[in-house]
This record gives sequence, C-alpha cells and structure tokens, in this order.
Amino acid sequence: MSTRADTHDLGHHGDAEVRDCSGALVDLAVNVRTGTPPAWLRARIADSIGGLAAYPDGRAARAAVAARHGLPVERVLLTAGAAEAFVLLARAMRVARPVVVHPQFTEPEAALRDAGHTVRRVLLHASDGFRLDPAAVPEDADLVVLGNPTNPTSVLHPAAAIASLARPGRTLVVDEAFMDAVPGEPEALSGRVDVPGLVVIRSLTKTWGLAGLRIGYVLAAPETIAALERAQPLWPVSTPALAAAEACMSPAALAEAESAACLIALDRRHLLAGLAEFEEVRVVPAAAGPFVLLHMSRADAVRTRLRSLGFAARRGDTFPGLDGRWVRVAVRDRATTNRFLQALDQALVAVGP
Repeated sequence: MSTRADTHDLGHHGDAEVRDCSGALVDLAVNVRTGTPPAWLRARIADSIGGLAAYPDGRAARAAVAARHGLPVERVLLTAGAAEAFVLLARAMRVARPVVVHPQFTEPEAALRDAGHTVRRVLLHASDGFRLDPAAVPEDADLVVLGNPTNPTSVLHPAAAIASLARPGRTLVVDEAFMDAVPGEPEALSGRVDVPGLVVIRSLTKTWGLAGLRIGYVLAAPETIAALERAQPLWPVSTPALAAAEACMSPAALAEAESAACLIALDRRHLLAGLAEFEEVRVVPAAAGPFVLLHMSRADAVRTRLRSLGFAARRGDTFPGLDGRWVRVAVRDRATTNRFLQALDQALVAVGP
C-alpha cells in the first residue's frame, strides 16, 4: 500500500508519443482503432452540424445508451469523454479514503489528487500477471477505482472478483473504456444493478475513433448520477458528440463493434505469436484488450530505437507499479505488426543486452 504520488508523470498519455511527428511514425502508442471513425458515423456527425444554433439536447442519446445496457435513463450520464467522468467523481463524491488499483489509466488518481484527496495505491504485481487480488484492497476504502480490461496491462479481471469489492458505504468505480474491444464483453458490469455503490465508466473514443470529439458515459445509481450531473457545467456534451453517441448505440453499430473486437482478438494473437520469438521480450499473459504490455531489460532504449525506425510505442514508466523496463504496444493489422516485429528485431540487436 502506498500514498506516494510524485514518482510517476500521471499526466503523460500515449498521444504525447506521436504529437508533432506529422504522421512520420506508425502509431502503436495510442489505443484508438485505426480506420475510424467509419464513413457512416462521420456522415451522422456531419448531419448534426445543421443543428448547432440550438443548445445540445442529450435526451435521445441518453435514452439510446440506457436501452443499449438495459437500464433506466436515470442511471445514465453522458460526459465529454471518460476523463471528464473521473473529474466529476473526484469533485462530487464525498470520500475520505480513496484507493486506486495500479497499474492502470492514470487520470482517476490525477483527478482525485487535483480535487485535494490523498490517494492510496494498491499495486498489482507482474509475478502473478497483474491479476486482481481483492484481499489487497483495504477494508476501510470508501472509493475504489480499477480498470477492466486494464490499461496498460490488458488484463481482463473476472466480474465476480470486482463485484466482491463492493461494500456498504463504498463507491466502486470500474473503468470499462476498452470493454467493447473484448468479444462478447463476458466480464462487463455495465448492466448490473445488484452491485451496491457500482459506477461504470465507458468511452466511445477508442473503438469509434472519436478522441477529438470527446464522448463517454457513466452508469450508476440514480442518486450518484444526480450528484455527478450537479457537478457538470451546463451543456457539457456537444451536439455532434450526442449524435455520435446515439448512432453508436444502434444494433448495426453494436454488431460492427463486436466484429471489430473479434478481428482485434485475431490480430492480437498474431502479434503475441511474433513476440514469443524474442527471448528478450516478456509479455503480460492473457492479454484481452487492443494492446499488450511488454517487459524488456532496456525498454527505454528499445523504444527510442523504434522511433528512429518509424514506430511509436507507449512508455511504461509513467504508470504506478511499472518502470522503464515496460512498453505498451497497440494491436494493429497483420501487415503493420509484421513490419513492427522486424523493427523490434533490429532495435533489440542495436541496443544489445
């Protein structure tokens, strides 16, 4: 258990690896699906531009999200991306003993710290594949945050193990930003109403390529939704983002997302098979997300060399629980992966043991 917060750059994100590169690098640092948004979604967003003179009306999008998860609209809050949801939680929830399970997306802890909270960390360990140990979470924690599947480890925790963390008086926040990239979403908690204190956060930016539009949502008990909504600024989600949210909830869109998730699983299998050929590289096992986490003794040097060879990978040392021996790599199509594996081979030879 740790409360230290000054040894990792919590504000660093994958886009920093490709910023100002003018497209010169193959982007393996950002987990947004390539080739997105699709043409039909771009058209829906473009059609919404004609309504920009009116203030945004989120009722249709909110109802669509609720219907997609089989929930009443009172359990849904639309947000300007998942990151806004973490800020709202940090500001609106009355908590005294928050705990963040790491390694994971760093914005939840950053938001809590910025709101004046002292954050304790539960660190999962590489020795057991970064699997969740519910017993490691302190009993007195009144807010617990974790990701599923977790960024950057790509580990998919059992829903039952996460649900076992629920306690009277505790808010249990599950970041499911990458859950729609898992075929069938077998461990999702997003439709559950039987887990006390559960808050599920979802993003539409990864699968649909909407990082620049900012759209996500929160699923929680009505009283929690109401508290978060009071902390939001007026009209926080733009009309184009609302149009995108409604469109992405349609049966056709959900079928497309499922198909994309299945293709990602196949492409990930190809990537893992290639990585298995390198004795110097250890991969976190049982990866389930659209990215994998790699361990190499000189990962920083390898990552730098990869940049010179045209590939951007996500540094791992900004995640609590990791250090400079870790690199996160996004899953891409087979042709891109093959080129990356060739570059990795060159980088490892150049860097040496």
